[in-house]
Amino acid sequence: MTTGNRRPIVTHKRLAFGLVALLVIGLSFGLVLPRLAPYGLVWDQLGRVSPGWVAALLGAFGANIVTFTFPWMVALPGLVFLRAVAVTQISTAFTLLAPGGAPAGMAVSYTILRSSGYTTADVSRAVALTGIWNQLSTFVFPVAGFALLAAGGTGDGTVAASALIGAALFAGAGLLLAAAVASERLTRAAADRAGATFAHVAVVFGRSPRRLDSEAVVAFRRDSLELLRHRWHLLTAATLANQLTGYLLLQLALLAVGVGTAQVGIAEAFTAWSVGRLLSSIPITPAGIGYTEVGLTGLLIAFGGPRPEVVAAVLFYRALSIVPTVAVGGVAALVLTLRRPVARI
Repeated sequence: MTTGNRRPIVTHKRLAFGLVALLVIGLSFGLVLPRLAPYGLVWDQLGRVSPGWVAALLGAFGANIVTFTFPWMVALPGLVFLRAVAVTQISTAFTLLAPGGAPAGMAVSYTILRSSGYTTADVSRAVALTGIWNQLSTFVFPVAGFALLAAGGTGDGTVAASALIGAALFAGAGLLLAAAVASERLTRAAADRAGATFAHVAVVFGRSPRRLDSEAVVAFRRDSLELLRHRWHLLTAATLANQLTGYLLLQLALLAVGVGTAQVGIAEAFTAWSVGRLLSSIPITPAGIGYTEVGLTGLLIAFGGPRPEVVAAVLFYRALSIVPTVAVGGVAALVLTLRRPVARI
């Protein structure tokens, strides 16, 4: 029940999405993956992973945490490393688990950085730029993977389709970005149009319309372009360094369970990882749990990987990608909650 004008915590839409997510996860782990390889065989493969490989995988995970801070430190000058670790791990934990996915993580990043004393414009710019560069990399990696396979004379229709989807999304995002920076006049006109649309929607839903300051949007664009003019190459390199540690984690997981490059080549593993990353960005389940494992496993098996070893590697990789981040993010959130907020880092 609800009282007054308060919205119910659980709506029919949220309940339906939750049921769909549970169904997808249940079918993926309860039906599809066991048919690809019985969990008994998978467990045997995991039990054979040597301590040396476990150490290497933990090292790759640590590198992922460290490099996650680099894009933020580039996009928000003055952000120190430890605060960047807290921001990235807490926001990533929300991205992985919260129903909103990436928007929820971006909102958390914004809230933490604003409470640290950064201005609204600086935080909004950092959130926007890191988010845009992250999404562009998500779209372009499948294209790069297919290009590598094509250069080696391999690849199938599934990979080609994923690459085409990635290319289309990358082109669309690039066009939107180009339109946003084309001119102040276009930016001002778009802001005015957006403001009028938001006001109309607010009136329809019985809310008080809020004015969107088009001049503030133009100033935001101008300052963002100035930052990118001096730091776009640093932001690109930092984003690539961070994202590619995710691929390294998968490659090490494959090697750790005995899937050598003679069975699944580096280009094939990279392509499978990039398609899996694209799948995980689709907000059907938290972090794409279920269908990402199925899609990634299917591609690696299609590339020639043995089933039990591939399933073991994918589950190992995904567990290391999700569980420690959620744990570290939870601890960081607790520490920030217990400590008094500071005015400035």
